[in-house]
Amino acid sequence: MTTSWGILATGRIAHSFAADLRHVPGARLGAVGSRTPGSAETFAHEYGDGSTRAHPSYDALVADPDVDVVYVASPHALHLEHARLAFAAGKPVLCEKPLTITRADAEALFESAGDLFCMEAMWMACHPLVREVQRRLLAGDFGTPRQVHADLGFVVPETAGARMVERDLGAGALLDMGIYPLTFARMMLGPFTGVAASADLAGSGIDLDVAVAGRHESGAVSALTTSMTAKSPRSASIATDLGRIDLPADFHHPPYAVWNPAGGEPQRIQTPAPVLGTGLGNEAAHVQDCLRDGLAESPLVPRAQTLELLGVMDDIRRIIGVHYPADDASAGQQTAPVDEVGRPHPR
Repeated sequence: MTTSWGILATGRIAHSFAADLRHVPGARLGAVGSRTPGSAETFAHEYGDGSTRAHPSYDALVADPDVDVVYVASPHALHLEHARLAFAAGKPVLCEKPLTITRADAEALFESAGDLFCMEAMWMACHPLVREVQRRLLAGDFGTPRQVHADLGFVVPETAGARMVERDLGAGALLDMGIYPLTFARMMLGPFTGVAASADLAGSGIDLDVAVAGRHESGAVSALTTSMTAKSPRSASIATDLGRIDLPADFHHPPYAVWNPAGGEPQRIQTPAPVLGTGLGNEAAHVQDCLRDGLAESPLVPRAQTLELLGVMDDIRRIIGVHYPADDASAGQQTAPVDEVGRPHPR
């Protein structure tokens, strides 16, 4: 079986996803849609197979009968609108993270999906090495986890595109990068029961640097940081009662991990399965498996987890004082302008 993908929007992450799609068995780029004249044609020529169609609108893309699944790669604030376009056309969706700006909008998005497959594109949760660390940790191979430290950040230059700096598009370190440390802590320690946070904000009101202290149902705690102003470590560690697991930069798609048992020799943990491209390919392959099995949601990125983490980020934003138009707008009424040309991205 071949899965024909449609890519909605042609920013930086769409390019990365299309490049990795070449490494996924049974996948092809069927079509791409853009509102920028010429962008879809250029994209289709670069990543397509000669029969890939270029559409001058998102409506035309989702209506394409040869598209099996739509990958929504537009800015955060437009995910709800664009996912709904695909659902109305009867198409399942893989939507870039964060799924929406707020938990309320995510609930509306999932309601619109109905029985159609819908998954937040949290590729870290599909990475074979991250999954192996989680599997062995939950199996008790490393003792009882008590703490997670995780960080992800980079310096956003002055030339960054609107997606990275404009509040109306959902810009800010927390939604763009902080979601990775939060998701990692959730994967390794279980559900959050509360958070405390501190941040430095830009004059525009977006968050530049954020530090989060989390509590989890298990009694474990997490210390998580993200930045748009610093060359941060981008690493993670899991401390247990028997030792520590270290994941080097970039921890969200690590080349390896190391188990450091107390009083013992370090043990390198390697990926148990191939990494497809940079790892975005594993995410696409997982979606194809879900579609083949007739699933409406992913077992690796379940809807409940996506909603939980968006609720946690809502709480963090309330604490640090970051407010978006989506916090006031009713579901589906965001009309922010589109800037598809993304700049630096943590992927």
